[in-house]
Amino acid sequence: MSATIAGIGTALPGLAAEQQALWDGFFRSHFATSRLAERIFAGSGVLRRHTVADPLTEDLSGWSTEQRMRRYVREAEPLGHRATIAALAEAGVATEDIGLLTVASCTGYSTPGLDIRLATSLSLRSDVQRLFVGHMGCYAALPALGSAADFVVARQRPAVLLCLELTSLHVQPPTRDPQQMVSHALFGDAAAAVVLTPDHAHAAGSRRVGSRRVGSRSSPLHLVDLAAMTDVSTSDHMTWDVTDLGFRMGLSPKVPAVLSQHVRPVVCDLLGRHGLDVPDVRGWAVHPGGPAILSTVQQELDLPPEALESSRSVLAEQGNCSSPTVLLILEKLLGRDDPEGAGPVVAMAFGPGLTLYAALLSGDPELW
Repeated sequence: MSATIAGIGTALPGLAAEQQALWDGFFRSHFATSRLAERIFAGSGVLRRHTVADPLTEDLSGWSTEQRMRRYVREAEPLGHRATIAALAEAGVATEDIGLLTVASCTGYSTPGLDIRLATSLSLRSDVQRLFVGHMGCYAALPALGSAADFVVARQRPAVLLCLELTSLHVQPPTRDPQQMVSHALFGDAAAAVVLTPDHAHAAGSRRVGSRRVGSRSSPLHLVDLAAMTDVSTSDHMTWDVTDLGFRMGLSPKVPAVLSQHVRPVVCDLLGRHGLDVPDVRGWAVHPGGPAILSTVQQELDLPPEALESSRSVLAEQGNCSSPTVLLILEKLLGRDDPEGAGPVVAMAFGPGLTLYAALLSGDPELW
């Protein structure tokens, strides 16, 4: 048995700022006309970003963490609601049929949490189970997806996973720290939701889950397996610290070199468990931590440039949105004119630890 990705929904804030406008209108002066910062922004691979806080009209760099958390609560609930409703609509699953709501976020905290607020706004059943996955960073979508899939298989009930990050709330005070220049050049805001259903709901076409018909893709993807690797010897290479002025990211330039040691072994082990090798993979959803990360993955796996086209496209149009990003890429892969069909598809993301997570998805029943 496995869990099926029955629907994906995404939501972006209404503010879409061009990267050059952000540099000219705010970050040029913020980084004291640093030539290094200018080169970093120009080479980020980002063309535009969606944000709930536009630095061209409001400067949050002096805000306290308390102020930022209040803003997070106000902005996160409607954005997460939109993404989840879109995913449920695509899946054809009614809110009363949801057995588990999982929320992943590392950019804001409150109690009652976003999971409870969304359960209320979505009118989920009072006995719905909830799980909040916090402070895992950019790779959180994949372990959260695995936990939600385990629930679906064990309980034979649909589950929802929402990944939501509002990185724009954490712009830091002016600095000449290159790591801050990199993080401020890359990150945007987004929400992405996935509805998972038991695999029998898609067997022999579409079936019913609870009171509604489950809408199915022509070749729905199933979560086959997950792999994880954490190199604790490099735990200081990527950090996300709570400060009095928001959350501050540390991002070492050594990250691509460390990942280059682990990408191929982790991916080949994951595929090898199921009799597959890298050339058998038809789609790649690789988290674009930045251009250097994508180049490292492409080189280590000996992939053609077009294999990471969806990852580069999301980086250009939305930036690095932390945990929702790999789901944004997966949605783009599934929506292409030449959909990956039966797969296999590999999703991959990286984050603090340093941690690498990979997921194998496929529509081929022989794999799941």
